Amino acid sequence: MLQRYFTVSPSGQTEIEINRSRFISHVKRVETQEEAVAFIQEIKKKHWDATHNCSAYIVGEHDQHQKMDDDGEPSGTAGKPILEVIKKRQLKDTVIVVTRYFGGIKLGAGGLIRAYGKSASAGINAAGVVERILTREHHFSFDYTFLGKVENELHSHGYQVVNTQYLDKVIVTVGKEEGEEEGLKNLMVNLTNGQTEWTPGELVYIEKAQAGKTESDDE
Repeated sequence: MLQRYFTVSPSGQTEIEINRSRFISHVKRVETQEEAVAFIQEIKKKHWDATHNCSAYIVGEHDQHQKMDDDGEPSGTAGKPILEVIKKRQLKDTVIVVTRYFGGIKLGAGGLIRAYGKSASAGINAAGVVERILTREHHFSFDYTFLGKVENELHSHGYQVVNTQYLDKVIVTVGKEEGEEEGLKNLMVNLTNGQTEWTPGELVYIEKAQAGKTESDDE
């Protein structure tokens, strides 16, 4: 499992117009090739009357599954620029379909490359980019008298509280990157005067929005 990587939020869509042609960008996060292909077919079915439904995807921990499709546009002018945008943004597990409704003005090869690249980038911006970080869940059980202090200190130290259970004792679940939990455990011991019980949990991904990963254009 990767320690961290960038991908899109679950899905997004946007539309731009270039020389009277409508370009609708559909973006989705997928985990398998089958999901990517199914999404492409779904968009093609929905926009059956479009001039073109061009697509590209990258799937897999090591980007091992990559495919692009010009769907009738001149070779290399649609699927490739879409794929290059995904690569430039360093995204994994991402599929993009750009639907084009021809507006009567030909764009030429260079114009098509720029249009499909711009559409793909706009779609990614609409969906939003997140960083997925592999973390270990840590469960801490302690008396209610320490709760306020624990919540404040965890927040001020930048720890992410995944869950809080209010039982006989409070059980606070905190996510921390694998191998970096000693500081967290020491903090909890100090905050509760040693009166906390620690139980390691599962490895899970947490997501962090990346405002800085928005770009205005990709050509």
